[in-house]
Amino acid sequence: MKVLIIGAGAAGSVVAQKCAMNKDIFTEIHLASRTLSKCKKVQALCRAKHGVEIGVSELDADVVQDTVDLILKVRPELVINMALPYQDLAIMDACLETKVNYMDTANYEPIDEAKFEYHWQWAYQDKFKEAGITAILGCGFDPGQTNIYCAYAQKNLFDEIHYIDIIDCNAGDHGQAFATNFNPEINLREVTQRGKYWEAGQWIETEPLEYRKMIDYPEVGEKASYLLYHEELESLVKNIKGLKRIRFWMTFGDEYIKHMEVLQNVGMTRIDPVVHNGVEVVPIQFLKTLLPEPSSLADGYTGKTSIGCVITGMKNGSKKTVLIYNVCDHEQTHKEVEAQAVSYTTGVPPVTGAIMMAKGFWGKEAGVFNVEQLDPNPFMEEVAKQGLQWFVKELDADLGELTEKRAKYAA
Repeated sequence: MKVLIIGAGAAGSVVAQKCAMNKDIFTEIHLASRTLSKCKKVQALCRAKHGVEIGVSELDADVVQDTVDLILKVRPELVINMALPYQDLAIMDACLETKVNYMDTANYEPIDEAKFEYHWQWAYQDKFKEAGITAILGCGFDPGQTNIYCAYAQKNLFDEIHYIDIIDCNAGDHGQAFATNFNPEINLREVTQRGKYWEAGQWIETEPLEYRKMIDYPEVGEKASYLLYHEELESLVKNIKGLKRIRFWMTFGDEYIKHMEVLQNVGMTRIDPVVHNGVEVVPIQFLKTLLPEPSSLADGYTGKTSIGCVITGMKNGSKKTVLIYNVCDHEQTHKEVEAQAVSYTTGVPPVTGAIMMAKGFWGKEAGVFNVEQLDPNPFMEEVAKQGLQWFVKELDADLGELTEKRAKYAA
């Protein structure tokens, strides 16, 4: 399979390297980014560490015609979009024009509003179907791997699923006073917006980080976790039958929250332009310039990520709760591909998804699909081989109701 990867950030580097490590499947690999120097750095890694030559190009993926021109030059069978979520629609448009399959790891959001929803991309269903090509949405870790855990549970472990809690812990230490593990702009937009979860057929909104719960993560232990809205909830509500409630939890350390709240209070997380000395500046984009590049955190990063799904439902007439999860070590991922574990867990699933397409397990039908709509079993087998081992653990109880509020929002 010939692939074009758009985006040469921390996760894009993992995708390119893991494709290079599967050279029997990926016969040609081409990497493109707005910053050509990033592509060349990944190109050198693929050559030195994995003995594979990849092509590189400079590309502004906001310009549809530029992407069309590159696709026509490279002639890939699949475009893997590892660029910013703002660029999803432009890249999908280029794939439509050239009739090439598409895959991404995060759903579209407009640059001027922190509101990530799938409806913009779902609207491409008829266009992709008519073009005879496939778009696979949200094939990262969360969304992505966590969606597939839910699909695997629905197919193999339960007769009915009633409750899902997606739990995401990074217990690593990068040694920085404040840094984000993926694109700072996307990360801070995600955390500072209002949260929500789905229960009893409706969306319930919350204040940012309003609810807090101590969760016991495998190989990590108990960590304070906060309720967020995350994009996979929207598609899982549609595709997991019998669901009564679904929520998303993520860990944040006290220092991270302190820094984030100060930045928010002084306006540094604003996404609208302000005028400074006669020049328009978007504060959050300026802040991104000041913060460490996520790829720079990998060297010396210690600790683990622990991410999974707590799923409760019925099997053979009895109530059952399981945790399906992965644990990833920052030091080990750095040794393999010079990336920290957050980038690694994001980068391995799209490579696995591409392998699913190359082997004919996925992509049999034209249209737009979230990963949980596709067969989870061959993916689960392959993703373990690619470096993300997974485990199923039976639990005595689920995560229960919302009980604890942060002091800031307590009545």
